[in-house]
Amino acid sequence: MLALTEDDLAALSGVDVATIRAVESESASYDEGIFQCLGRALESRGVVFLSGGQGQDGGPGIRLKSLNGPDDGIRPENLNSANDG
Repeated sequence: MLALTEDDLAALSGVDVATIRAVESESASYDEGIFQCLGRALESRGVVFLSGGQGQDGGPGIRLKSLNGPDDGIRPENLNSANDG
């Protein structure tokens, strides 16, 4: 989604490439600190982590933040003739 290389992610997160590869392959378990560093790095590039119930199908996942600025628009339930643009 972000076109980051392992080296890019390592530089952003402070986690070495070998650890990133091991995490991706699920070949070992790591403490929560590693996942927090990786998560913060990805969030800094616009990734939003969704917990169960936040996605369209209600399951966990990820999405990218809107690149159109801080205005996320009007939620469908708030649409009315007063805010027609």
